Amino acid sequence: MIYTILLASVGFASRASAECSRTMLQDATASYIKAQGAGNPALLPLAANASYLENDVHLDIKKSTLSKAITIDFDRSLYDTTLCATFTELSAATDKNPSVINTRLLFTSDKITSIESVVADTGDWVFNATSQLSWTKKEKWNTIPVAKRDLRAVIQAAGDAYLDSWGDGTIKAPYGTPCARLEGGAYTGEKNPTTNSCFMPEFPKPFKVTNRRYIIDEELGGVDVMHDFPFIDKTKPDGTPASNFIRVEEGRIRYIHEVTVCSTKNCGR
Repeated sequence: MIYTILLASVGFASRASAECSRTMLQDATASYIKAQGAGNPALLPLAANASYLENDVHLDIKKSTLSKAITIDFDRSLYDTTLCATFTELSAATDKNPSVINTRLLFTSDKITSIESVVADTGDWVFNATSQLSWTKKEKWNTIPVAKRDLRAVIQAAGDAYLDSWGDGTIKAPYGTPCARLEGGAYTGEKNPTTNSCFMPEFPKPFKVTNRRYIIDEELGGVDVMHDFPFIDKTKPDGTPASNFIRVEEGRIRYIHEVTVCSTKNCGR
Protein backbone atom coordinates (compact mmCIF):
# COMPACT_ATOMS: atom_id res chain seq x y z
CA MET A 1 0.00 0.00 0.00
CA ILE A 2 2.72 2.47 0.98
CA TYR A 3 4.65 1.66 -2.20
CA THR A 4 1.47 2.37 -4.21
CA ILE A 5 1.15 5.72 -2.48
CA LEU A 6 4.76 6.48 -3.34
CA LEU A 7 4.07 5.74 -6.98
CA ALA A 8 1.09 8.09 -6.96
CA SER A 9 2.78 10.91 -5.09
CA VAL A 10 6.33 10.99 -6.42
CA GLY A 11 7.02 14.22 -8.26
CA PHE A 12 9.44 15.55 -10.75
CA ALA A 13 10.83 18.47 -8.77
CA SER A 14 14.33 17.73 -10.06
CA ARG A 15 13.29 17.79 -13.73
CA ALA A 16 15.25 20.21 -15.84
CA SER A 17 13.44 22.80 -17.93
CA ALA A 18 14.93 21.39 -21.12
CA GLU A 19 15.69 17.82 -22.10
CA CYS A 20 18.83 16.75 -23.94
CA SER A 21 19.82 13.93 -26.26
CA ARG A 22 21.05 10.52 -25.15
CA THR A 23 23.83 10.71 -27.73
CA MET A 24 25.18 13.91 -26.20
CA LEU A 25 25.10 12.37 -22.73
CA GLN A 26 26.84 9.22 -23.96
CA ASP A 27 29.57 11.26 -25.65
CA ALA A 28 30.06 13.37 -22.53
CA THR A 29 30.23 10.26 -20.36
CA ALA A 30 32.90 8.79 -22.63
CA SER A 31 34.82 12.05 -22.17
CA TYR A 32 34.43 11.78 -18.39
CA ILE A 33 35.78 8.22 -18.33
CA LYS A 34 38.70 9.25 -20.52
CA ALA A 35 39.36 12.31 -18.33
CA GLN A 36 39.34 10.28 -15.12
CA GLY A 37 41.62 7.66 -16.61
CA ALA A 38 44.09 10.36 -17.65
CA GLY A 39 43.59 12.55 -14.58
CA ASN A 40 42.84 15.46 -16.89
CA PRO A 41 39.59 17.43 -16.31
CA ALA A 42 40.41 19.59 -19.33
CA LEU A 43 39.12 16.75 -21.51
CA LEU A 44 35.59 17.47 -20.27
CA PRO A 45 33.08 19.93 -21.79
CA LEU A 46 33.06 22.05 -18.62
CA ALA A 47 31.03 25.23 -18.19
CA ALA A 48 33.05 28.21 -17.02
CA ASN A 49 31.45 28.10 -13.57
CA ALA A 50 31.29 24.30 -13.17
CA SER A 51 31.28 23.10 -9.55
CA TYR A 52 32.92 19.97 -8.15
CA LEU A 53 31.72 18.11 -5.05
CA GLU A 54 33.63 15.08 -3.74
CA ASN A 55 32.32 13.13 -0.74
CA ASP A 56 30.12 16.12 0.13
CA VAL A 57 33.06 18.56 0.09
CA HIS A 58 33.47 21.35 -2.49
CA LEU A 59 36.94 21.07 -4.01
CA ASP A 60 39.09 22.78 -6.58
CA ILE A 61 38.82 20.33 -9.46
CA LYS A 62 42.60 20.54 -9.92
CA LYS A 63 43.02 19.06 -6.42
CA SER A 64 40.34 16.40 -6.79
CA THR A 65 40.32 12.70 -7.60
CA LEU A 66 39.37 13.69 -11.15
CA SER A 67 42.86 15.19 -11.52
CA LYS A 68 44.55 11.90 -10.60
CA ALA A 69 45.09 9.32 -13.33
CA ILE A 70 43.65 5.92 -12.43
CA THR A 71 43.38 2.50 -14.03
CA ILE A 72 39.71 1.93 -14.85
CA ASP A 73 38.76 -1.75 -15.08
CA PHE A 74 35.01 -1.43 -15.66
CA ASP A 75 32.34 1.22 -16.00
CA ARG A 76 28.56 1.36 -16.14
CA SER A 77 26.46 4.48 -16.77
CA LEU A 78 22.93 5.89 -16.73
CA TYR A 79 21.74 8.61 -19.10
CA ASP A 80 18.95 10.86 -17.82
CA THR A 81 17.63 12.80 -20.82
CA THR A 82 14.89 14.42 -18.72
CA LEU A 83 17.17 15.86 -16.05
CA CYS A 84 19.99 16.30 -18.61
CA ALA A 85 22.42 14.42 -16.41
CA THR A 86 24.44 11.21 -16.21
CA PHE A 87 25.62 8.75 -13.61
CA THR A 88 28.73 6.57 -13.91
CA GLU A 89 30.15 3.90 -11.65
CA LEU A 90 33.87 3.29 -12.14
CA SER A 91 35.64 0.21 -10.79
CA ALA A 92 39.39 0.64 -10.36
CA ALA A 93 40.46 -2.61 -8.70
CA THR A 94 43.85 -2.94 -10.37
CA ASP A 95 44.91 0.66 -9.79
CA LYS A 96 47.78 1.24 -7.35
CA ASN A 97 45.17 2.82 -5.07
CA PRO A 98 42.02 0.72 -5.64
CA SER A 99 38.74 2.61 -5.60
CA VAL A 100 35.10 2.64 -6.67
CA ILE A 101 33.86 6.01 -7.91
CA ASN A 102 30.23 7.00 -8.40
CA THR A 103 29.79 10.26 -10.30
CA ARG A 104 26.85 12.34 -11.50
CA LEU A 105 27.27 15.01 -14.16
CA LEU A 106 24.69 17.77 -14.65
CA PHE A 107 24.48 19.72 -17.91
CA THR A 108 23.21 23.02 -19.24
CA SER A 109 23.43 23.71 -22.98
CA ASP A 110 25.66 20.65 -23.47
CA LYS A 111 28.18 21.90 -20.88
CA ILE A 112 28.85 20.28 -17.50
CA THR A 113 27.76 22.65 -14.77
CA SER A 114 28.10 20.28 -11.80
CA ILE A 115 30.14 17.19 -10.92
CA GLU A 116 29.36 15.20 -7.78
CA SER A 117 31.40 12.13 -6.85
CA VAL A 118 31.29 9.56 -4.08
CA VAL A 119 34.82 8.12 -3.96
CA ALA A 120 35.34 4.98 -1.88
CA ASP A 121 38.65 3.29 -1.21
CA THR A 122 40.47 1.21 1.42
CA GLY A 123 38.85 1.59 4.83
CA ASP A 124 35.42 2.58 3.57
CA TRP A 125 32.33 0.49 4.33
CA VAL A 126 33.09 -3.21 3.56
CA PHE A 127 35.32 -2.00 0.73
CA ASN A 128 36.86 -4.63 -1.52
CA ALA A 129 37.54 -3.38 -5.03
CA THR A 130 38.52 -6.80 -6.40
CA SER A 131 35.28 -8.41 -5.24
CA GLN A 132 33.21 -5.43 -6.41
CA LEU A 133 34.73 -5.65 -9.88
CA SER A 134 34.20 -9.40 -10.12
CA TRP A 135 30.52 -9.25 -9.24
CA THR A 136 29.55 -6.14 -11.17
CA LYS A 137 31.01 -7.59 -14.39
CA LYS A 138 28.76 -10.65 -14.03
CA GLU A 139 25.53 -8.67 -13.79
CA LYS A 140 23.24 -8.05 -16.77
CA TRP A 141 22.06 -4.47 -17.21
CA ASN A 142 20.75 -4.90 -20.74
CA THR A 143 18.55 -2.32 -22.45
CA ILE A 144 14.94 -3.02 -21.48
CA PRO A 145 12.49 -3.52 -24.38
CA VAL A 146 10.20 -0.53 -24.87
CA ALA A 147 7.04 -2.44 -23.96
CA LYS A 148 8.54 -3.50 -20.61
CA ARG A 149 10.06 -0.19 -19.54
CA ASP A 150 8.94 1.38 -16.28
CA LEU A 151 8.02 5.03 -15.93
CA ARG A 152 10.43 7.36 -14.16
CA ALA A 153 8.02 7.57 -11.23
CA VAL A 154 8.02 3.80 -10.80
CA ILE A 155 11.81 3.54 -10.92
CA GLN A 156 12.33 6.38 -8.45
CA ALA A 157 9.63 5.07 -6.12
CA ALA A 158 11.33 1.66 -6.03
CA GLY A 159 14.59 3.29 -4.99
CA ASP A 160 12.88 5.47 -2.42
CA ALA A 161 10.96 2.54 -0.96
CA TYR A 162 14.22 0.65 -0.48
CA LEU A 163 15.84 3.57 1.34
CA ASP A 164 12.70 4.35 3.35
CA SER A 165 12.41 0.73 4.50
CA TRP A 166 15.70 1.09 6.38
CA GLY A 167 13.98 3.27 8.95
CA ASP A 168 10.42 1.94 8.69
CA GLY A 169 9.81 -1.79 8.49
CA THR A 170 6.19 -1.25 7.43
CA ILE A 171 7.43 0.04 4.06
CA LYS A 172 7.84 -2.89 1.71
CA ALA A 173 10.47 -2.37 -0.95
CA PRO A 174 9.52 -4.02 -4.28
CA TYR A 175 12.26 -6.65 -4.32
CA GLY A 176 12.35 -8.94 -7.30
CA THR A 177 13.17 -12.62 -7.38
CA PRO A 178 16.06 -12.85 -7.87
CA CYS A 179 17.52 -9.75 -6.27
CA ALA A 180 21.15 -9.23 -5.32
CA ARG A 181 22.91 -6.45 -3.42
CA LEU A 182 26.55 -5.47 -3.93
CA GLU A 183 27.45 -3.60 -0.74
CA GLY A 184 31.03 -2.39 -0.96
CA GLY A 185 32.61 -5.70 -1.95
CA ALA A 186 30.05 -7.98 -0.25
CA TYR A 187 27.59 -9.68 -2.61
CA THR A 188 24.36 -11.08 -1.20
CA GLY A 189 23.51 -13.04 -4.34
CA GLU A 190 26.54 -15.31 -4.12
CA LYS A 191 24.94 -18.08 -2.05
CA ASN A 192 21.37 -17.68 -3.27
CA PRO A 193 21.56 -16.44 -6.86
CA THR A 194 17.90 -17.21 -7.66
CA THR A 195 16.27 -15.74 -4.53
CA ASN A 196 15.58 -12.33 -3.06
CA SER A 197 18.68 -11.60 -1.03
CA CYS A 198 18.30 -7.80 -0.95
CA PHE A 199 16.14 -7.44 2.17
CA MET A 200 17.46 -4.95 4.70
CA PRO A 201 16.26 -4.94 8.34
CA GLU A 202 15.39 -1.69 10.09
CA PHE A 203 18.16 0.42 11.56
CA PRO A 204 17.87 1.87 15.08
CA LYS A 205 15.60 4.93 15.21
CA PRO A 206 15.53 7.83 14.63
CA PHE A 207 16.59 7.09 11.06
CA LYS A 208 15.94 9.06 7.88
CA VAL A 209 17.93 9.10 4.64
CA THR A 210 18.30 12.74 3.58
CA ASN A 211 19.86 14.86 0.82
CA ARG A 212 18.70 12.51 -1.95
CA ARG A 213 19.76 13.32 -5.52
CA TYR A 214 18.52 11.19 -8.42
CA ILE A 215 19.64 10.11 -11.87
CA ILE A 216 17.08 7.95 -13.72
CA ASP A 217 17.40 6.03 -16.99
CA GLU A 218 14.22 4.34 -18.23
CA GLU A 219 16.03 2.43 -20.99
CA LEU A 220 18.23 0.64 -18.45
CA GLY A 221 15.67 0.62 -15.65
CA GLY A 222 18.27 2.35 -13.51
CA VAL A 223 18.27 4.90 -10.74
CA ASP A 224 21.14 6.19 -8.69
CA VAL A 225 20.40 7.94 -5.43
CA MET A 226 23.20 9.88 -3.81
CA HIS A 227 22.40 10.68 -0.20
CA ASP A 228 23.67 11.05 3.36
CA PHE A 229 23.60 7.64 5.06
CA PRO A 230 22.86 8.15 8.78
CA PHE A 231 23.88 5.86 11.66
CA ILE A 232 26.45 3.74 9.83
CA ASP A 233 29.47 5.99 10.55
CA LYS A 234 29.88 6.32 14.31
CA THR A 235 31.70 9.65 14.00
CA LYS A 236 29.09 11.10 11.60
CA PRO A 237 25.71 9.92 12.91
CA ASP A 238 23.79 12.54 10.90
CA GLY A 239 25.01 11.03 7.65
CA THR A 240 28.02 10.09 5.55
CA PRO A 241 28.34 10.29 1.73
CA ALA A 242 26.74 7.30 0.02
CA SER A 243 25.32 6.17 -3.31
CA ASN A 244 22.77 3.48 -4.10
CA PHE A 245 22.77 2.39 -7.75
CA ILE A 246 19.65 0.30 -8.47
CA ARG A 247 18.32 -1.70 -11.42
CA VAL A 248 14.52 -2.03 -11.66
CA GLU A 249 12.82 -4.55 -13.96
CA GLU A 250 9.03 -4.40 -14.39
CA GLY A 251 8.66 -2.53 -11.13
CA ARG A 252 10.88 -4.89 -9.13
CA ILE A 253 14.41 -4.34 -7.86
CA ARG A 254 16.94 -6.66 -9.50
CA TYR A 255 20.32 -5.24 -8.43
CA ILE A 256 21.52 -2.82 -5.76
CA HIS A 257 25.03 -1.38 -5.57
CA GLU A 258 25.94 0.54 -2.43
CA VAL A 259 29.03 2.71 -2.01
CA THR A 260 29.47 4.32 1.42
CA VAL A 261 32.35 6.54 2.55
CA CYS A 262 33.69 6.28 6.12
CA SER A 263 35.57 8.89 8.15
CA THR A 264 37.25 6.08 10.13
CA LYS A 265 38.11 2.51 9.09
CA ASN A 266 34.93 0.60 8.24
CA CYS A 267 32.93 3.47 9.79
CA GLY A 268 34.16 2.49 13.26
CA ARG A 269 32.30 -0.85 13.23
